[in-house]
Formats: sequence, structure tokens, C-alpha cells
Amino acid sequence: MQAGIAHIKKELAGIYPAAEINAMSSLVLQHLKSYNRTQILLARNEILSDIERKKLEEMTARLKKQEPIQYILGETEFFGLKFFCRPGVLIPRPETEELIDWILKETFAPEIRILDIGTGTGCIPVSLKKHLPTARVSACDISETCLQLARENAMLNQTEVSFFRMNILQPGSNANCQQYDVLVSNPPYIRESEKTRMQANVLDYEPATALFVPDNNPLLFYRAILLFAKQSLTPKGRVYWEINEAMAPECAQLLHDFGYVNIEFRKDIHDKDRMISAQKP
Repeated sequence: MQAGIAHIKKELAGIYPAAEINAMSSLVLQHLKSYNRTQILLARNEILSDIERKKLEEMTARLKKQEPIQYILGETEFFGLKFFCRPGVLIPRPETEELIDWILKETFAPEIRILDIGTGTGCIPVSLKKHLPTARVSACDISETCLQLARENAMLNQTEVSFFRMNILQPGSNANCQQYDVLVSNPPYIRESEKTRMQANVLDYEPATALFVPDNNPLLFYRAILLFAKQSLTPKGRVYWEINEAMAPECAQLLHDFGYVNIEFRKDIHDKDRMISAQKP
């Protein structure tokens, strides 16, 4: 495997930081050999087969084009669980794990009803259901591609989550009449003007519809969720959102304008206001 590692480092030098190249090398070899990290370290002197070497070179070529490794491997880890990933569906982020952690530390009734809006891979509802087995967890998305992948991830992690298609921006088309105690969402929140600060592997490969919002209406998804919540969130129910740290005051004001109370921020691993929660009166 030493030759394979050397090949990856040589091809990716100058494109990614050294630490990231080392991490990618380990992930590629774990995937090829079906080894864990410790086994990879212990088997560094193993010789790759011709088939394995060819696959490694193909994966390295894709990494060289800055394609996300999660799409190349077809999977990622989130909140200690394995999730399938594929192009057209947003890759789960570590910051979202903190949103999960916040919700899990709250005190809820055993059969709490939770809805994740804009579920993508299903990482939020699957992780919540895995740790709240008696909760009734649902999730929706406008994309059938996302819903299919989310269902696969629920099966992969042996969790029972109810998935359905819904366009949160078109309330008239949302026929769902159920009541929920918690509405959680990591909707698109990056303003179009912020694209210049994004990395190529995100801009060129991940779905723009899951990332960006117009500069002149950056809170459209949060506003739509609150309109939906008028009928679908129970009194005293809570919303939990991942947000753009640059729009934190505006998110709080929006919640206040809708009459929400007990508005609370949480910072992410980078000490930015990345999450907000509030209670419906």
C-alpha cells in the first residue's frame, strides 16, 4: 500500500493541504480494502492487486479534479453512523452534527413528533431516530432523488423514518396535515454574493439548490417554515435551525416577529452562531 499512498500524495500535492491528503489516502485505502484505520496502519506493507491499484488511480484522478471524496466513495460518516452519498444530494457537514447533539440533549416526551424539512441524505432524521427510538420521526424534501437516498440511509441504519415529498415554498401544495412537536431544518442559507468564498469542490459538484438563496430574500426558507408551522407545529413546540452566521440577528428577529419566545443561539466548532432554536407560544 505504500506505493498507493505515494501515488495519491504525488498527484494531489499542491491541490489539497498535506493533512487533508493524508486523510484522503486513509479513506481511499479503507474503502478499497474494507479495512478500518488501525488495519490500514498495520497493513501498510501489503501489495495492492492490479484491480485495486487501478481503482486507486481512478479515484485519485477524480480527487485531482476536486470532486468531493464522499461522492467518490459513495459514503460518509455522520454522527457515528454510515450514510450513502451521491451527486445531486448535499453532503452532510460536521456542523450539522452539533444541531443533532443540541436536540438530543433537550428533554422531550418519549413519543415526540419530529419533522426534518429539506432532509437531503436523511442524516438528521436518521440520526435522531437512532438515538430517540420511541420518537415519531418524519422528513420531507422537494427532490425525489434526495428522498430515495434518505430512504436507503434509513434502511442502512435500521431506523424507521417516514419520508414524503413536500415543497416548503409552496404552502398550497403541502397536503401534509400532521402536527409536530419539533421542526428541524438545515435549509439553503448561503447568499449568492457569498459564492466567491466557496471552494471549487462545493461549487462544481454539490447541488446549488441545496446551498444558495437570493441576496434580496435570504430568509425565504425560514419564513416558509414558520408559515407552515402556524398549522403544523403544536403550541409550545420548538424549531431548530442551522443558519448563516452572518444572518443570525435577522433570523432571531424573524422568529420574534412570528411571536416565538425563548430564542437561543448555539455556536459551532468554529465559534460562529450556526444554530438557533425558539419556542412557539
